[in-house]
Formats: sequence, structure tokens, C-alpha cells
Amino acid sequence: MPMKPKIYLFTDGAASGNPGPGGYGVVLRCGPLRKELSGGFACTTNNRMELLAVIKGLEAIKWKDAEIEVWSDSSYVVKAINEKWLEKWKRSGFKGKKNVDLWLRFDEAAAGQRISFHWLKGHAGHPENERCDALAVEAGSQSGLPEDTGYAEMQETLI
Repeated sequence: MPMKPKIYLFTDGAASGNPGPGGYGVVLRCGPLRKELSGGFACTTNNRMELLAVIKGLEAIKWKDAEIEVWSDSSYVVKAINEKWLEKWKRSGFKGKKNVDLWLRFDEAAAGQRISFHWLKGHAGHPENERCDALAVEAGSQSGLPEDTGYAEMQETLI
């Protein structure tokens, strides 16, 4: 069976006001192929959009056991994986943690994949990161954005 090519997943998230309107941007590269994804919400947070960008990118990959390099300027996302924060959060039942809905969705999207996470400095001229940022900002600036129900539900549980 031929080897599958490595997939490069570049992501960014943005929120104006944090919380406020926000969006995510994704660039997927696999060999000569390239795909861009974006979306936005009326009220969300930067961390939610950073994580959702990774999730949307992983969900767009149609085969299992793919070798995937995730490149993100989000310390929150990269450290949660590389420093094993997510494992600790899961062991504690996510007690006191935010974005549980997205972390559970991430786990599902990441299952069966070989993923490495890499941090890159944002707004430093990296072409794919700059494109993801532009996609995220544009998506979050659209009118008529849907509600981020996960954020709304999280707010209700914190009250």
C-alpha cells in the first residue's frame, strides 16, 4: 500500500472583544492540494476559535492514520496537547475547565490520527498563518453570524 502524504494543518482564531464576534481560519496542505476553511460566530472567545480551527481542519481530513502536522499560534491549544494539560483535564473530569464541548469534539476528531503540534509566532509573516488570520478575522466580521451555542451554554453554567 502506498504511503499517504503528510498533511499540514495551519490554524488561527480571532475574537473582537474576547468575548465578542469571532472566527476561525484553516489552511490544509497535502502535496499539491490546498484547502481553506473559515467560519464565524456572533459571540465567542479567541481560545474557542483557536481550538475550533484545529477541530474543523481535522474533521476535513477524510482518511484515518494520517500523519498531520498542526501549526498554530495558540499557546493554549499547543500546550494543552504538548504539555499534556488535556490528559490532566480529562482525568479530573474537566473540573473547572472551559471549552469542554470543544475539547471532547477535538478528541473525537483526533482519534486514529498521528498528530504533532507546533507553535509558531503569530503576525510574524508566516504565509499560511497570515492567511488563516485573514480568514478568521473576515469570518468574524460578517453580519448575521450564528450563536456559538457551546459558549452560551458555558456561560450559563458559570452563573
